[in-house]
Amino acid sequence: MAYTELCTPKRIIMTPGPVEVDPRVLRAMSTPILGQFDPAFTAIMNEVMEMLRQVFQTKNHWAFPVDGTSRSGLEAVLCSILEPGDRVLVPIYGRFGHLFAEICERYGADVHTIECQWGEVFEPGRVIAEMKRVNPKVLAMVHGETSTGRMQPLEEIGKACREQGVLLVVDAVASIGGVDVKTDEWFIDALVAGTQKCLSVPSGMAPITYNERVEKIVLARKKVERGIATDEDHAYTRSMRPIASNYFDLGMLQDYWSPRRLNHHTEATSMIYALREGLRLVLEEGLKARFLRHKLHEKALIAGLEAMGLTLFGNPAHKLPCVTCVEIPNGTDGESVRSMLLDEFGIEIASSFGPLHGKIWRIGTMGYGCRKDNVLTLLGALEAVLIRHGVKLNRGEGLQAALDVYAAEKTKSVVMN
Repeated sequence: MAYTELCTPKRIIMTPGPVEVDPRVLRAMSTPILGQFDPAFTAIMNEVMEMLRQVFQTKNHWAFPVDGTSRSGLEAVLCSILEPGDRVLVPIYGRFGHLFAEICERYGADVHTIECQWGEVFEPGRVIAEMKRVNPKVLAMVHGETSTGRMQPLEEIGKACREQGVLLVVDAVASIGGVDVKTDEWFIDALVAGTQKCLSVPSGMAPITYNERVEKIVLARKKVERGIATDEDHAYTRSMRPIASNYFDLGMLQDYWSPRRLNHHTEATSMIYALREGLRLVLEEGLKARFLRHKLHEKALIAGLEAMGLTLFGNPAHKLPCVTCVEIPNGTDGESVRSMLLDEFGIEIASSFGPLHGKIWRIGTMGYGCRKDNVLTLLGALEAVLIRHGVKLNRGEGLQAALDVYAAEKTKSVVMN
């Protein structure tokens, strides 16, 4: 059988991830490969660390990507700080809180959970009270929960963690690059991001950062592979058991990303190029401007959906700006709507998981894909598809409402300038 040259269809991806990759990132990925210890490449690695600190809003020394999808970062952090029997508290308000709990369980932790209804978030006082009751070593929380489109307030919780000596580990995979995340100001000890959402880079890396409190545990568990260990490494005295995973061992990853450059794995060179360009574009735009852009297009999308006659899902007070959840109208086949959007318009939106499966659609406005043309195209296409499915709508109102938002913003900018 003869295979043809790869040619993927043109798509407008408006899911909560993966998202459209910025063309400038794609160009960077075509840059010629360098050896992983070539000084030209290690200089690029250093730049990535510097840019990550700025995007994470942290002064932490350690800020680097783990090779693997977003959950590789979650696992690297958790397996490096948890020993069997360590107590962990996981507040769950969607799918990815359950993922946190499962990863901790697999490493033998004593996992305690609290849950709230999907579509809501936790009142910080409830988490703090449970933390006092459980007295965990780690509190693991999701910041932006894409399964429900909600965003958990963290500042008060982070302060309480620091006061009680609890390590705060945060999943900010969906929020970094699109929403304000203040790692140091919120007392976050370890934070995990993803490339395939608001950074508009392909899936395949999990940027992380962590502070001295986490590093202290990592160093107490430090182990170097026997095949590359020096006499000094063999003489190193650990005060805690070694980290269970080899691939996700933060101690060995530190040696790889430090001036020592101790070989751990073969770096995903093209992905480092992509991440560097994605981070550069975030910083070029400016964090404040980028967050405002996400809010503007969220506002236009919401105005259009509601004017059309659709109902948004979840507590609006804690909505994640880059993910908008819409209730599927009664009697409507949600998967049929998604299929027609893809087949006829080349637009992809997402369904959801667990108790929300078949009940809501999730629309992502993330990173490079968070644009006026995407929002307007989606609103027009969704109206057409829903009419075809027999849904009674306020015809033509959705696009007009979104255009009103953009017109008002344009007028505001003219006045301000």
